[in-house]
Amino acid sequence: MRSHSMPEHLTHDELGETITRLRIGVGASDLHGSLTGYLCAGGDAGASAWPEALELDPNGDGWNGNPIVGRLYHLCRQQLEDDEFAFEPLLPADERPLSERGDALVEWCRGFLGGIGLAGATATRSLSDNASEILRDLGTIAASRFDYDGSEGDEAALIEVLEFVRVGVLLLHAELREPLRGGVTAASSRRLH
Repeated sequence: MRSHSMPEHLTHDELGETITRLRIGVGASDLHGSLTGYLCAGGDAGASAWPEALELDPNGDGWNGNPIVGRLYHLCRQQLEDDEFAFEPLLPADERPLSERGDALVEWCRGFLGGIGLAGATATRSLSDNASEILRDLGTIAASRFDYDGSEGDEAALIEVLEFVRVGVLLLHAELREPLRGGVTAASSRRLH
């Protein structure tokens, strides 16, 4: 049996450099959010076809077979399915300015909602009140522009919003991966129509 040892970490900077090199045209947080939303909602394009499923059109060479692109897919899936709830939105490092991290979280939420839409799960099933409220709150964050006065309270507020997003995504993933009535998952339901 062959073991696939996947790197356990991918940084925002690593992904950003790859995006720039491949001229994908989205930010690192947006891309991670989009893929996470797509997977969270049952998107099943696979490690090589997910860029097409997310309607990405990179202009550079090397998209197919790029190790960072493949690694991103496997890490997203691994984090969402982790029993220890290790999922984290991919954002700039904590040493980066608060405004940059806050803007990246807004961008991540926009991408996440777009990925959910592209997976089509919410069109094939009704969501619980809790899941619907989480999606509305993520939409509010995605439409926000945070103001910072440089206080420690701003840092604490961003950490609180980030934790809400993290837990909300895990709750949505759990609900959207539950079988629909009759044992049909959201992803397979799309294929039946």
